[in-house]
Amino acid sequence: MSDAAAGYKAIAKLYNALMTGLVLTLVSQRGAEDARRFVFAHFRRQHLEKFLPGLTKLGLDRLPHAVACAQYHYFSNALGGVKTEYVLENDNKAWVRYPPPRWIWQGTAICAVPREVNEAMLHGWHGHNGVTLGNPRLGFVCTGQTVDGDPGLEGYYLEYDRDIAEHERVRFATGEHMPPFDPSRAPKLDSAGWPQERLRKVERSYAMEYVRSLLPTMQDLFGVEDAAALVARTARLIGLQFHEDVAATLGIAGTDPESFARILESLALAQGETVSRCGAGVSQSGWRLMQGVGLADETSSFRAWNALWEGMLAAHNRALRLITVRDGDAIIWRC
Repeated sequence: MSDAAAGYKAIAKLYNALMTGLVLTLVSQRGAEDARRFVFAHFRRQHLEKFLPGLTKLGLDRLPHAVACAQYHYFSNALGGVKTEYVLENDNKAWVRYPPPRWIWQGTAICAVPREVNEAMLHGWHGHNGVTLGNPRLGFVCTGQTVDGDPGLEGYYLEYDRDIAEHERVRFATGEHMPPFDPSRAPKLDSAGWPQERLRKVERSYAMEYVRSLLPTMQDLFGVEDAAALVARTARLIGLQFHEDVAATLGIAGTDPESFARILESLALAQGETVSRCGAGVSQSGWRLMQGVGLADETSSFRAWNALWEGMLAAHNRALRLITVRDGDAIIWRC
């Protein structure tokens, strides 16, 4: 694996874990209702920003709406490294399925995700597709959820023969199952022939978009101070837990300050940041990750996000401390 591909893989894994971890933090620290509110708002924000441009970019905007929606989830999630399946029944009914392991509830985390929290994702995104498309007949029918012990999250987009009520935009049905998935009959994108490094870069971008959304969503829901505290707690724990994995992925050994600076440099470069390293110091120009997001308080969000690297350094060498200085547009880390 190239150095660039390794960096992309590491960032994708870290930010995936940060998203999952934040939901679990909310469940454990504030309760399932606040976790549900966050998941709904996060996915609604992503939907409003990404859905229509994504349909056009993927060349799906001229398809029947049910088909276009199912193919959108099939393609966009697959490009992000998420296992996804698709089956077309007819122009008014098309299935999408997310088989285990679920990307968003990785590892044992799935055991702690309440059903209503998982369903909030469907209400936030899937159930709003018809509204965004201006089609009052389009809804999503969920026929299985992994958090309930089903062999995957699955369901179908359905264009009814009538306008549907708001509560019908997402409904849950038992006893229905997606037909068998046949990869040979599924639609394909040009990405099937992309080199590994390019695919890793897309997966990285997919995970980065989750962070770009979760930080402002947390501020909107819980206020600047509480949002920062919840994200920082999560970020530090993820940094502690994933340091060893990230270092191994990057091929960087050692517990000295300079080896940690190499880790920081590699991760910053993988995010597309402008960065340089001198010994145990790393300098970054700007914070491209959150550029244009419009945070209510950028400083508190930065401190919360930075706890990820503080946690990683604590696992790298518990005798070291991360010194972070922001001077205008420059970010400087020393350990």
